[in-house]
Amino acid sequence: MAVITETYLRLEMLKGTLSNPYLISHQHRLTPAAQDFLRDHGIKIEVMSNSSIQAIVKTKEWRIPVGVSNRHVHLSRDEVEVLFGKGYELTPYRLLSQPGQFAAQETVTLVGPKGVLSGVRILGPARELTQVEISRTDGFTLGIHPPVRLSGSIEGTPGITLVGKAGSITISQGVIVAKNHVHMSPNDAKEFNVKDGDRLIVQAISDRSIIFPEVVVRVNERFTLDFHIDTDEANAANLKTGDFVKVIGKNGEPFRANA
Repeated sequence: MAVITETYLRLEMLKGTLSNPYLISHQHRLTPAAQDFLRDHGIKIEVMSNSSIQAIVKTKEWRIPVGVSNRHVHLSRDEVEVLFGKGYELTPYRLLSQPGQFAAQETVTLVGPKGVLSGVRILGPARELTQVEISRTDGFTLGIHPPVRLSGSIEGTPGITLVGKAGSITISQGVIVAKNHVHMSPNDAKEFNVKDGDRLIVQAISDRSIIFPEVVVRVNERFTLDFHIDTDEANAANLKTGDFVKVIGKNGEPFRANA
């Protein structure tokens, strides 16, 4: 007999997959706390046969929350000190969706061949290598045209000058347009039946239902479920942080309704 807990139901609600009515079979048992949770949220319980539930689950819509990423900078420890002073420590301004990550109070100015972007937020904590993530539109302003890459893949990318309160640095490479991707914990990956490096096909749940066909899955025990896109992509799909996309396929193959 499978036991359904309140924690499990809360996870389903977070992912947007908690149905109403909530379907269970005779082989399931709801804990008292789980029953209270469903009642408090106005969700009815419907007992069905296993075969009926399986037929419905096959058409269930998997959803992932959206995190829109504005232009930002990751700095190495040494370059934090060059830009802000010896022994300087980044000051957390607000926590990000991924555990341990934060937007810092500190900002830098990016100086490109044709233009400048000021007030660009630094994300902490400090990393091994400095990396600048901008949108394609930002690239037009600066006069550089970085490739679309996953974070950390900076070989052969353009450089730029960064100016802080105490100094400036010019990096020879490290500017990218971030490839859209989804962060997952191992438990999330198991539930979505994917592994690190798989590609999801997701569709915006908005009045501009754009499809993103090659969303890279990144799995780590420290990750929280989140679909990361930049501001250009968010504007095109009319999405904002906290909205959802639905998963409609993986590894180049759309899901079939009768699969």
